[in-house]
Amino acid sequence: MDIKASDIKNLREKTGAGMMDCKKALVEAEGDFALAERKLKEWGLAGVAKRSGRATNEGRVFIAEKAGAIAVVEIACETDFVCRNDDFIKGGETMAALSLEKGYAAPNAELEAIVKDLASVIKENITLKRIVLAKADATEYVHSYVHGEGKLAVVVKMKSGKADAFANADVTGFVHDLALHVAAFRPMFVDQSRISADWIKEQEEIFKKQVEGDEKMSGKPAKVIEGILAGKLKKLMSEICLVDQGFVKDEKQTVKAVMASIAKAAGTELSIVDYYYVKVGDN
Repeated sequence: MDIKASDIKNLREKTGAGMMDCKKALVEAEGDFALAERKLKEWGLAGVAKRSGRATNEGRVFIAEKAGAIAVVEIACETDFVCRNDDFIKGGETMAALSLEKGYAAPNAELEAIVKDLASVIKENITLKRIVLAKADATEYVHSYVHGEGKLAVVVKMKSGKADAFANADVTGFVHDLALHVAAFRPMFVDQSRISADWIKEQEEIFKKQVEGDEKMSGKPAKVIEGILAGKLKKLMSEICLVDQGFVKDEKQTVKAVMASIAKAAGTELSIVDYYYVKVGDN
């Protein structure tokens, strides 16, 4: 089967596997990109779950916030130089402020008009890639963190057992650290309850294929194999679930354990409602 060089290149960029392995996977998958990606995972040649998306665009993330609400807007452009252009920055800030004020959670005609004006002034292709709107009720708290010159933004949304918990500096300090943690480790899920049974089943099948292809596992008792598969799944969960990861400021403790300690000291309960990770160039 004739496999396009562009498909091999895209698969390599997404998985980090070698060119020949990517070509082999695409051939066996008869050109099906998703199936080829899965085959590489089964062969142990790709670490997609641990890798963040590769940046394919320049751009900048803008944030506007007020009590109980945060708007995040990502604007893409062609060159890094434009990201520091005053008109570009002003336009991005305007779009973030409008999104916050009017509750925009997706691109619309009003925002796209600003984008077109920017493009005509700057003379470069500019697009509004996405908007995140996070709101908190009386027992919730939203907090943002921006890394670098707007290349990455994280918003964390927390819930407490009592409304005044977020007046506690230790609690809000933890939420800030949690945003730093998400920026550093980019978890895939908040906790295991957010993962679909089908996704878990797929990972189990991938691990099974890996074990079956390992000569060292040949002849091992079924119970031993089951234990190895269970261990692989548990390790994966600790790597991709936020609450199970080692905390950014003390990796010997999980995020869940640190959160429980902070909550106990504050005399309340804390839980992570959600988080939003916005990196320039991610799809």
